[in-house]
Amino acid sequence: MIITRSPLRISLGGGGTDLPSYYEDHTGFLIAAAIDKYVYITIHKTFVPEMILKYSKVERVDHAEQIEHPIVREACALLQMDGRSLEITAMADIPAGTGLGSSGSFTTALLKALHTYKKNIVRPEEIAAQACQIELEKLHEPIGKQDQYIAAVGGLTSFHFLPNGRVEILPVEADEETLYNLQDNLLMFFTGYTRSASKILKEQNDKTRGMNSAMIENLHFVKELGVQSKEAIESGNLREFARLMDVHWQRKKERSGEMSNPKINEWYEHAMANGALGGKLIGAGGGGFLLFYAEEKTRLRHAMRLAGLMEVRFRFDFEGTKQVI
Repeated sequence: MIITRSPLRISLGGGGTDLPSYYEDHTGFLIAAAIDKYVYITIHKTFVPEMILKYSKVERVDHAEQIEHPIVREACALLQMDGRSLEITAMADIPAGTGLGSSGSFTTALLKALHTYKKNIVRPEEIAAQACQIELEKLHEPIGKQDQYIAAVGGLTSFHFLPNGRVEILPVEADEETLYNLQDNLLMFFTGYTRSASKILKEQNDKTRGMNSAMIENLHFVKELGVQSKEAIESGNLREFARLMDVHWQRKKERSGEMSNPKINEWYEHAMANGALGGKLIGAGGGGFLLFYAEEKTRLRHAMRLAGLMEVRFRFDFEGTKQVI
């Protein structure tokens, strides 16, 4: 049996500039952190000729090209595998549609498992590039590249998305004390809403392709916030990082009417009035998790618990996509 895992992620600045519709003309930049919540893939060789796939449903087919799950189908095609006599199972610590990049984590974990089965040695950057090839080029999803890359490489990392398609990977150079304080003071709460990122990102993608000046200016501004956020972390100025989170969220809401809703706005303001120094909704928007930076953590936890939100505690992951067994 082969077991692989990929971490989920939180975006910390510059999100949205990793879509081809933006970086192909303007170069994208963002920082993100992998966290210790994972997507797992298991592969087991069976004694039956069919391929068995288990996720939120179960598929049994004679050949991988008959699989309904598009990512699994395209991953098998990319690695020239027919899937016969294989049982593949997917599990996750946190459900999809919550803004933590689960699709990219699923794809990278799957590719790592399939490469391991074929005894291929692949670098994290190769896995990320192949995952992007599947999701962006083969399946034409209106998404960006950050999820695949941060899942593959892990850590607290910044990325430059270049017009020629290359991705430059640069670890955020934070000292140990800053890193620990950042981990300890970031709190994540589930809104109870799940959503499809593709719908919200399609609106951004279409407006950017259509040279909508307001959208492009918004993304320019958010990219600069990403740069400033990286500088704040590297200098140990985490209160400035928190302030930039709030600026980022206020500007991000301008991209789409679907980005937030009155209840999310109410929770956000409640958190800011009870110890949070800054925060944002993680991912494309519309639901998922609210992330806050707070030094008065006990006060914020108590206030959000009374508001009915469940906290999910986490630490950073520095291993990225890996083979567990």
